[in-house]
Amino acid sequence: MHAKPTLTRGLLAFMAIGSGLSVASLYYVQPLLELLAREYGLSETSAGLLVTVAQVGYLTGLIAVVPLGDHHERRKLLTVTSALTAVGLLAMGLAPSFLMLVAFSISVGITCVTAQILVPLAAHLASDDKRGSAVGAVMSGLLLGILLARTFSGIMAELAGWRSVFIVASVLMAFYAVACYRIIPNIPPTSHTSYRTLYLSILHLFRDEEVLRRRSLIGGLQYAVFAIFWTSMAFMLVRQYDMSEAVIGLYGLIGAIGILAARIAGRLADQGWARLSTGGFLLTTISSWGLLYWGQWSLVAFAIGVVLLDLGIQGTHISNQSEVYRLSPEARSRLTTGYMASYFFGGACGSASSAVAYGMGGWLAVVALGSTVSILCVIIWSIGELRFPLRSMRRVSR
Repeated sequence: MHAKPTLTRGLLAFMAIGSGLSVASLYYVQPLLELLAREYGLSETSAGLLVTVAQVGYLTGLIAVVPLGDHHERRKLLTVTSALTAVGLLAMGLAPSFLMLVAFSISVGITCVTAQILVPLAAHLASDDKRGSAVGAVMSGLLLGILLARTFSGIMAELAGWRSVFIVASVLMAFYAVACYRIIPNIPPTSHTSYRTLYLSILHLFRDEEVLRRRSLIGGLQYAVFAIFWTSMAFMLVRQYDMSEAVIGLYGLIGAIGILAARIAGRLADQGWARLSTGGFLLTTISSWGLLYWGQWSLVAFAIGVVLLDLGIQGTHISNQSEVYRLSPEARSRLTTGYMASYFFGGACGSASSAVAYGMGGWLAVVALGSTVSILCVIIWSIGELRFPLRSMRRVSR
């Protein structure tokens, strides 16, 4: 019988850093879309689809790679995924054509699911009364990676060209792969079934767990909202304000305030408030869109809108995960696959629809699309609360 390793502050910080570094690989390209559209003679819609194909790759990795976290020794799995991401990023930086850039982007999407192996690992190592906080800490690193990826990308592109973004990112991931093997403890797998049974069990979890289905739907729609905004934001800021890639990337720093939501949501979940707090975070998302629309004429309004959007989306995400991880402790990697596959499917749909909406109706169409999906999330949450009312405001988990 193996004793479960202790989740120290240092290990938790290391996992948060790895979560941010790996997921950043998906987002370096977003501030570069206008630049890539000019370089390769593409329309906004075509350039925006580069984000979509990366998210499709990520969705593939979630389905094919993440469940292996229940079936394999996770230190080795994390080392391999980090190393493969480093190779893919280097290939993107050296890609000779746009089609090759797309192909390597898909490969990076498949392998950079390291974050989604680390999050359930943190939940597995944490004690029951600290699980929400542990997930929130690793997710804070992930969210910081998503947001700072845009800042890093914009500044690097302006200083040394867009290829330097991916080459430097490749070096960072290579260092993390080596550190992973040295720092992550040896943790025995929690499942010893066949691969066929392992993957089929994800479908069984969806069939049996109403909470997983509902939270996955809300999460997917919320991430679609996130992608709707960030995919077209660069186009609007360039057209309205003639911003450079570096300045556009700095909006990632503003959105980083949304990381506070991860900490707050984690603590609320540990205290049994995840269900109720979800509604508050969803309403915060809705409130952001009026300010984002006014952002065409006021950068102050735009900045406040970015903060509210990220607060709402990230808070909802942590609340969702806290509820999902309560369902089956021995299947947390598979629960992650189920939930996050829905999440990134929503993101891929959001990216594609945002690019199309901007091409057809400009920023107004993007705001209308994002607002509609945000309102739909509140409706779904409300129906769930009516079906499973809160008998007690605390300690009731659905």
